[in-house]
Amino acid sequence: MILPVAVARGVAEGDVDRVYRRWARSRIVAGSTLRTAAGVVEVVAVEEVDPAAITDDDARAAGEPSADRVRRAFRGAPSDPVFRIRLRFAGTDPRESLRDATGDLDEVVATLDRMDRRSRRGPWTRPTLRLVAELPGVRAAELAERAGRDTLAFKRDIRALKELGLTESLETGYRLSPRGAALLARS
Repeated sequence: MILPVAVARGVAEGDVDRVYRRWARSRIVAGSTLRTAAGVVEVVAVEEVDPAAITDDDARAAGEPSADRVRRAFRGAPSDPVFRIRLRFAGTDPRESLRDATGDLDEVVATLDRMDRRSRRGPWTRPTLRLVAELPGVRAAELAERAGRDTLAFKRDIRALKELGLTESLETGYRLSPRGAALLARS
């Protein structure tokens, strides 16, 4: 489940404690955590609810102005159940501290070298980092096209680099973290 940045920030600030989703079946379970732009969010509970019973107060707790607005935002078949997903802020994203760690990069270089060696398509980590450095804030689909990659596969690559603290997600696109910039400067 992906939380919009505004909702994630609302959870982190204590203004949002739930979201509503229409799914054929629940796609998330209580106890799951989500890494978001605002930090780590924990799923506290997942409950099927009657969409007609959602109140304006419920909507405001979900970061929306009205219950009608919540109901209009539902995707999926009208016959699918609606779930209330209760959320709480669980802390900062551990990758944040990695992003600023520009010191000893030997281990990161070794990890990237291993990733490149294991790849069926050959070295991809540094070219991907260079592409993000050249085009910060550009949509993933455009970056993927420039890299000659499928968008979903490209996003997986970016997530692997993000796990190492080398990239950061923006509202649209990505940018290098200080750690990623330091690594490229070494290359």
